[in-house]
Amino acid sequence: QVQLVESGGGLVQAGASLRLSCAASGRTAYSYAMGWFRQAPGKERELVAAVSWSGGTTYYAESVKGRFTISREYGKTTVYLQMNSLKPVDTAAYYCAAKSTSKYLDNKDQYDYWGQGTQVTVSS
Repeated sequence: QVQLVESGGGLVQAGASLRLSCAASGRTAYSYAMGWFRQAPGKERELVAAVSWSGGTTYYAESVKGRFTISREYGKTTVYLQMNSLKPVDTAAYYCAAKSTSKYLDNKDQYDYWGQGTQVTVSS
């Protein structure tokens, strides 16, 4: 079992930055790959970024490449999503998720554990 708690959302203006944090707990949480998803009203949940358990492999959606950075220290249980140059289209509820294998980070169906989400709102 893995428990996930997100923090760091808020309301910002376009062009600003935010950093989201996801704290994972559980005996084997350090070994899980972790990802950030987002869901805007009326849209499907989108995988934004993911990182392997070691922090050495990452995945980014095309829509955020060059603006967002996911990070975690080797084997640590806190994952960060640094979001720069935010745009109104980034407005969504952001969810942290975890999966037991670091293979196929972009496989959305493999994420078994989810946090409650944190809202990010970007005004124009």
